[in-house]
Amino acid sequence: MLITRETDYALRILRSLAQGSCLTVGELAEKETLPLKFTYKIIKKLEKAGIIRIIRGVNGGCQLEADLHEVSLYDLVGAVETNARLAACMNADYQCEWRDKSGTPCNVHAQLARVQQAIDREFRSRSLYWILFGEKE
Repeated sequence: MLITRETDYALRILRSLAQGSCLTVGELAEKETLPLKFTYKIIKKLEKAGIIRIIRGVNGGCQLEADLHEVSLYDLVGAVETNARLAACMNADYQCEWRDKSGTPCNVHAQLARVQQAIDREFRSRSLYWILFGEKE
């Protein structure tokens, strides 16, 4: 599980919304210097995950919906990324030629799986509040 540009942008969006404001996508993109088209894409994923709420209409915008103390970095990455694993072979649907031929995962896979588990544990232990503000929970 790695932090990609999409996760970085999601964190920046949440940083702006954490101030309690209702901001339009355009305001978020401008405030956080994000590409508008990419911001729309991320906003939709954050809404689907229940992290933000989109209010439609003239006075609409985006608001924080979830408690950032309760949402982990692992949750956020899972909401905005697809197959965010350390290596492609960590994904359940990965077709590994080695595994197909030998019938077992290779040692590299086994060791990377251990690293992936450690990363996942660390990401689960960090709330978005801690990531954004660096304060004790």
